[in-house]
Amino acid sequence: MQHKRPNFGPVMFYALAGTFGTYLTFAAVQGEYGLFNRIQIDADAATLRVERDRLALELAEIENRTRRLSDAYLDLDLLDQQARSMLGYVRADEIILR
Repeated sequence: MQHKRPNFGPVMFYALAGTFGTYLTFAAVQGEYGLFNRIQIDADAATLRVERDRLALELAEIENRTRRLSDAYLDLDLLDQQARSMLGYVRADEIILR
């Protein structure tokens, strides 16, 4: 009587295919270019867009003030406000309360 040896070929094939499939699934979800990193990148991009828009508004305000204090266009009210806040100037006819 001959003993039939178990056929491990299909078992090994399915084990390797399952392992490879598990690895690909893991890489697609948590890998360097995976789903979780993509969600994090999108969140970072949204945060950076908000920061960019805030900085653009701040830059526009600074450019407006600079233009208003330039030689070509001098806003006397802004000049008076800057002199008071930065240099502490007051007029002789003003009363200061502390």
